[in-house]
Amino acid sequence: MIPYGKQNITDEDINAVINALRSDYLTQGPRIKEFEEAFAEYVSARYAVAVSNGTAALHLAAIALSVEPGCNVITSPITFVASANCIKYCGGNVYFADINPSTFTLDVRAVEELIKSKPAGFFKGIIPVDLAGYPVNLAEFRKLADEHGLWIIEDACHAPGGFVVDDRGERQYCGNGNYADVSVFSFHPVKHITTGEGGMITTSDVNLHKKLISLRTHGITREHAMLKENHGGWYYEMQELGYNYRLTDFQAALGITQLMKAKNGLQRRREIAKKYASEFAEVNGILAHSGVVEGHAYHLYVIRTNRRNELYEYLRELNIYCQIHYIPVHLMPYYRHFGYQYGDFPNAEAYYSQCLSLPMYPTMEDRDLDYVINAVLTFFQDQ
Repeated sequence: MIPYGKQNITDEDINAVINALRSDYLTQGPRIKEFEEAFAEYVSARYAVAVSNGTAALHLAAIALSVEPGCNVITSPITFVASANCIKYCGGNVYFADINPSTFTLDVRAVEELIKSKPAGFFKGIIPVDLAGYPVNLAEFRKLADEHGLWIIEDACHAPGGFVVDDRGERQYCGNGNYADVSVFSFHPVKHITTGEGGMITTSDVNLHKKLISLRTHGITREHAMLKENHGGWYYEMQELGYNYRLTDFQAALGITQLMKAKNGLQRRREIAKKYASEFAEVNGILAHSGVVEGHAYHLYVIRTNRRNELYEYLRELNIYCQIHYIPVHLMPYYRHFGYQYGDFPNAEAYYSQCLSLPMYPTMEDRDLDYVINAVLTFFQDQ
């Protein structure tokens, strides 16, 4: 079986976890900070906060940015549901804008039109998504957000190591905090690095960093300078309503060793993408594909075809297990209760009807890659 994604666990990872399990700390220990600092360096961020999963990262980001009942926030309909759900957790309202049919990511022009269709101050924020690892040009969104007083959460769960090149020729890495107020990452097993389950929040704002640290541990602090009272060395205070969204030390230990392999893993992903792009360049029946894009992190390699369902079943018969990313969020039964329906976002719905994520993971062997490519080519040649 060739899956669409797969973790890469080595003896080094296993030994790191064993050592953590044998240490004095299973949670809230020194490996958390070590992982945070290493990850912040990897994405060129000032601060990083490790949490229990990517959804927790989104939820805490929304709370830290003061999302509350009545807040209106814009995101993409082509994403995992958590990108929208984090706003609903806080009682806010989710508004979708259509995607750019070339990049499959949130269309900044569609967002601008939506903002201008409402009274000034109606929206509070935007959540662009680096879908499949394609790095959103956040400079455009930052300019729009600043014009209308909005914050930005970058959902970079697919894109650690991804980047865009700015007007000065400098790489702006996904999650570096130069454009987004906060960025979030996921460490689910099919992502670039894994901690089993886990997530990270990055920011360049010291106050947001402090807020996130508090929120992930019940809103509790032990810092003497922040205490309202002090009854002794044991004393702590819950100063706001927070959550238990902590990562364990043995998960952080796995994250540290996984991060050491991240650059090589990303290089391999880009090699696979280059091979796919070369082989599919002239195939009649493939309408579009992820191609070769500078800075793309290639969590997924997506092709589009009008014969998507047939191809999906054909490849499964050959033990090639592709996946669909994603069913439009606005068409989920929960969100349709808020009035969304078919036809609302034509680009997103057309994308969904045609998209297929091909196998993409760093340990994918050349023979398996060739097997997938030959199967896709045979499908379009023989049908």
